[in-house]
Amino acid sequence: MLETARRSVRHGLEEGRPLAVDHSRYPESLQVKRATFVTLHIGDRLRGCIGTLEAVRPLVEDTACNAYAAAFSDPRFPPLNKSEFDSLQIEISVLSPPKPVAFSSEADLIRQIRSGVDGLILEERSYRGTFLPSVWESLPEPREFLQHLKQKAGLPANYWSDTVKIHRYTTESFGE
Repeated sequence: MLETARRSVRHGLEEGRPLAVDHSRYPESLQVKRATFVTLHIGDRLRGCIGTLEAVRPLVEDTACNAYAAAFSDPRFPPLNKSEFDSLQIEISVLSPPKPVAFSSEADLIRQIRSGVDGLILEERSYRGTFLPSVWESLPEPREFLQHLKQKAGLPANYWSDTVKIHRYTTESFGE
């Protein structure tokens, strides 16, 4: 999968589009529909991160599409250029299916969050945001993690409502 992600980024630099993947040419384990995030770094600096939260296409195809999108379509960064390619480090996170979290209050939710384990999806009306489990490295406290997730979704850090929905997922991650 790492090779496919790198080939998709290279193909994007050369052809201006993601690598077309014939998933039937890959092992069955890579043909299963799974959701992925692809995170790009150059040194210690984030260079792009794009993914899907729901499984809609085969794992290898999702990886190729998200690698391309992380390199060329992350709105936080300019498109990757050829001079950056050799320094690029790629990490792929394969998500478990998201499961709803039942809670009675924000304090109850914070008690249930598994630091270092859970990725969270927050939804409130038209607002939505997610943090992968890897974000725990920079935000190790559940309350702080949740506050920053609310901000990422476009809400104030201290926002709370009885209509907030939370889903949790885990990831299997690997990288270069």
